[in-house]
Amino acid sequence: MTDVRTVAALPTTMRASVLYRVGELGVEDRPVPVPAADEVLVEVGSVGVCGSDVHYFRHGRIGDYVVQAPLVLGHEAGGRVVGVGAEVPAQRLGQRVSLEPGIPCRRCEACRHGRYNLCPDVRFFATPPVDGAFCQYVAVPADFAYPVPEAVSDDAAGLLEPLSVGIWSCRKAGVGPGSRVLIAGAGPIGLVTAQVAVAFGAIEVIATDVAAPRLDAARRLGATGTVPAGTVLAAGDAVDVFIDCSGAAPAVDAGIRSVRPAGSVVLVGMGADTIPVPIPVIQGRELRVTGTFRYANTWPLAIALAAAGRVDLDALVTGHFGLAEVGAALAASADPTAIKAIVTPQH
Repeated sequence: MTDVRTVAALPTTMRASVLYRVGELGVEDRPVPVPAADEVLVEVGSVGVCGSDVHYFRHGRIGDYVVQAPLVLGHEAGGRVVGVGAEVPAQRLGQRVSLEPGIPCRRCEACRHGRYNLCPDVRFFATPPVDGAFCQYVAVPADFAYPVPEAVSDDAAGLLEPLSVGIWSCRKAGVGPGSRVLIAGAGPIGLVTAQVAVAFGAIEVIATDVAAPRLDAARRLGATGTVPAGTVLAAGDAVDVFIDCSGAAPAVDAGIRSVRPAGSVVLVGMGADTIPVPIPVIQGRELRVTGTFRYANTWPLAIALAAAGRVDLDALVTGHFGLAEVGAALAASADPTAIKAIVTPQH
């Protein structure tokens, strides 16, 4: 590795879990990536399994992103810096890091305005044709590998990625001290969003879901109340903010109808391409409705919340799987008692 400094002699090949086509995975040997001058080489420790990974495995596409060639899945990653490029300080060697998986161009209008999540040329882990982190090593720009303190576990370092979705959602919704918040969907994103809402000062956080175990998890992790999915809150119980993390049309409809006049609606979950919404309610109450696309500038706060114990990411973990068990990790998401599967590429 010319002009690359490493913590020790590194192998030249690594194992990677590869999605070949719908429903077909395999483990193969690939070259260990060589970091560019501004990059670090990270030995991947923990990678969370996301719903997008499951969707690519089951369907081979998400919208316009189609798996047309072998693809390494996984984008919720943390690990340890074991190599640095020529422009990266050697002091970074050995650091435990969390990886922000979307690398923008840094030159377009969106990037220049700090909204780099909307960069049209962003290269995002595990989004075709860009490989992800279900492998033993990845190379990333040094400034997208964030050092984490010892208070943040290896699993939590990877799960700072979904936590960032929760932070971005609450920022977009304007959640603050005294807010009353309704969250549809108590999967991993809904659960971290609920915790972020509490950390931001919400005095009431109500979660909805179709699965009783998920509602139990929501109560354990800070939700002040739960209601069955599809429930429309009474006018006297209307909330300031509705955040949909389910993508389910009935949940979106019921949530919008549960928001007070001049309240906010944030759509996070991805469901059907089009769903009906109650336009008269939106207009008559002057609701602010917006979507979210990933996140921007969230990692410093995510690290601080996790390190301070304001958000419990380790409580989301319900199973660990090696590279040869990625199929089982993807299947685990169908179990309503499971929340977050973790792949450990070094095993």
